[in-house]
Amino acid sequence: MDTYDCFYRENKDRVYAYLLRMTRDVQLAGDLTQESFARCLSSYGRNGSNRALLYTIARNAALDAVRKRREEALGDNEEIASAANPECQLMEKEAFGRMLDAIGKLNPVDRELISLLATEAFSYREIGKLLKISETNVKVRVHRARLRLKALLDAQ
Repeated sequence: MDTYDCFYRENKDRVYAYLLRMTRDVQLAGDLTQESFARCLSSYGRNGSNRALLYTIARNAALDAVRKRREEALGDNEEIASAANPECQLMEKEAFGRMLDAIGKLNPVDRELISLLATEAFSYREIGKLLKISETNVKVRVHRARLRLKALLDAQ
């Protein structure tokens, strides 16, 4: 297995989760995940295994898609919750839907910060470099975004 295959396997689920939080659309997130890896491969070759670069490509692809669609719809979450108990599956699916809905109500900057942080792929410093803001500013913004998200979830 070559380096790019390993890079793809290590990052595809995280990129998908990031794009799902950004777009709130299961199908679109899957399409954008594939498009992001394809753009990375076509532009940077099989050695283009830079995670920050991949997330920048994914972010730009998501922003392009949102601009084109001009509507953000909560996707069909049938693939969520693989627990054996149907009641647990339903509860997890509803909780996930509430979380996506609350994230969708955040302003785009807060939504992106929460999404990048939730991928667990980047440090605050790396997020700052991606968004071209200081690490301290990232920490402050993330804290405020979490407070707004908590308030939205508490209001549901």
